[in-house]
Amino acid sequence: MADGHPWSFLHISKAEIDLPESQDPHSPEVYAKAAENFDALLSAGVLTRDPEPAYYVYRLRMGDHEQTGVVVAAAVAAYRENRIRRHEFTRPDKEDDRVRQIEALNAQTGPVLLAYPRAPEVDDLLQQVTLGAPEVDLEAADGVRHILWPMAEAGWCAQITRCFEAMRVLYIADGHHRSAAAERVARTRAAADPGHCGQASYDAFLAVAFPAHRMRILDYNRVVKDLNGLAPDDFLARLSERFSVAPAPDAVAPRRPGEFGLYLPGQWYRLTLPAACIPPQDPVARLDVSLLTDFLLTPVLGILDLRRDPRIDFVGGIRGLQELERRVNSGGMAAAFALRPTPMEALMAVADAGEVMPPKSTWFEPKLADGLVSHVLD
Repeated sequence: MADGHPWSFLHISKAEIDLPESQDPHSPEVYAKAAENFDALLSAGVLTRDPEPAYYVYRLRMGDHEQTGVVVAAAVAAYRENRIRRHEFTRPDKEDDRVRQIEALNAQTGPVLLAYPRAPEVDDLLQQVTLGAPEVDLEAADGVRHILWPMAEAGWCAQITRCFEAMRVLYIADGHHRSAAAERVARTRAAADPGHCGQASYDAFLAVAFPAHRMRILDYNRVVKDLNGLAPDDFLARLSERFSVAPAPDAVAPRRPGEFGLYLPGQWYRLTLPAACIPPQDPVARLDVSLLTDFLLTPVLGILDLRRDPRIDFVGGIRGLQELERRVNSGGMAAAFALRPTPMEALMAVADAGEVMPPKSTWFEPKLADGLVSHVLD
């Protein structure tokens, strides 16, 4: 993808492509190369620094879906105070990678995806800005269109700032490792800065905030390598002890809580869990991803740890249900499970409860692009 494209941002976010194939992608040389490539884009004027602080309006368009948000520097303090809320655990190794990248570049180039509750005043203001000509309008190789409008007018910036300061909470939709890494960098730099007052550039992290009701979560499906020693008929019999099991003539895309699609070689089934099995109050236990684990993956297939068990894999909904069929029909997997997309309201409820979601619960589309806007740390 980057071959022949010297200004591709992959030279920064995946700098190992410019080093020998044997190079460890987490070696110091890779981060140094990323910094070298980033400086080259700055020196060539491909990237330019805004003379004054500004917001950007960012529109994503994928097929008939469109969402418009605002590029911001989100406060690390708000993240620490849980006004910017999480719903996932992070892995230390992935955090470390992000910390090294930020420190090497002295910049944050990968934005965190945030969701904000309904705010008509913000939406109306962003709509006004988009009446003008965009500064960036491009279609990526995956067909997603990325459009950016600068918002440098002081009155507009002040209005946006007031609106976000008045919000009780924002939610991290995607980018937990990026935000956690930014917090670590801020903590380290503050400790070494005798004049720290909480307003340094490192006290914020790059993010794009969209209205929650406009964001799109796709299904995040599961495939398993074996049926835990059960023949297919015996497996279906075990499932019928907990679920209503009905053959389906076509691929099953679940639409209701407690409903799942099951694909065995050559045949789809619709699995329906009784409503009484769905906890009414627990925001994590009532998620479809939790129900599938608690009533099927663990008790029937013996899968205890979704993060580490090599018998299970995950397929993002962007690949379609045909990818589930392909994985099973190829002989690589014994069964596939199609899930309903996790509603945005469910994600927010988990974050509000201070809980975390199971692994691979949400797949957001369309995705943000690295490098369209960066936050440089002075």
